[in-house]
Amino acid sequence: MFGNLSMILLIFLDTHLHTPMYFLLSQLSLIDLNYISTIVPKMASDYLSGNKSISFIGCGVQSFFFMALAGGEGLLLASMAYDRYVAICSPLHYSIRMSKRVCVLMITGSWILGSVNSCAHTIYAFGIPYCRSRAINHFFCDVPTMLTLACVDTRVYEYTVFVSTTFLLVFPFTGIACSYSRVLHAICRMQSTEGRKKAYSTCSTHLTVVTFYYAPFAYTYLRPRSFRSPTDDKVLAVFYTILTPMLNPIIYSLRNKEVMGALRRVIQKVCLVKM
Repeated sequence: MFGNLSMILLIFLDTHLHTPMYFLLSQLSLIDLNYISTIVPKMASDYLSGNKSISFIGCGVQSFFFMALAGGEGLLLASMAYDRYVAICSPLHYSIRMSKRVCVLMITGSWILGSVNSCAHTIYAFGIPYCRSRAINHFFCDVPTMLTLACVDTRVYEYTVFVSTTFLLVFPFTGIACSYSRVLHAICRMQSTEGRKKAYSTCSTHLTVVTFYYAPFAYTYLRPRSFRSPTDDKVLAVFYTILTPMLNPIIYSLRNKEVMGALRRVIQKVCLVKM
């Protein structure tokens, strides 16, 4: 929470970071800030208190925000890949193709599509009868895990989960892969060594974040129920619910000279104001 909040404030305070790339990055930090707040505080409270229970309404709220933020982040990462593609492959058209209006549309679309998808799944999952044990074998209210407790046939609904996962994860990841194949081709043709180094640094940072996020998510939700195990699901969930939101600000700050420079400028301003 500290890392993501720091990134948001840093991008807001430093005018050098008022660019489409960092505007999208601030939204990623905002999503991660809410994302980790949806699951980790309750999980930590249950672990420390020993009271591992949650109300039915609380479970629904947690599930809704988890799916909405997860879907929104998947689409936002694809938007960030498009931003890097335009910046490197079409730099002369960057100001037009990544205008403020386009950025706002990308961000708004990510939030809306993630929320609509989450609302549909939450309404269905919490409207079906559960006649078995109410013990969820997970550390948060994950819909696929809850379906194993349902007393109705959910195979048709599980197909819709597969479709929505494909739409929010596989398609964006395919777009990211296509974007970076073009980007890497353009980087190889650069004559400036400094330009290649900067481009490689920016792209490798984004690809690191994408790998941490998409790989365990896709592996978890695209497998049939017969191939899934509660232990594997919980281990993989740690990556996209805890590690990725925590590592994103660290990866983007420590491997980015512009962010470190902005941090130094903000600290200098604060020190001068105090003096």
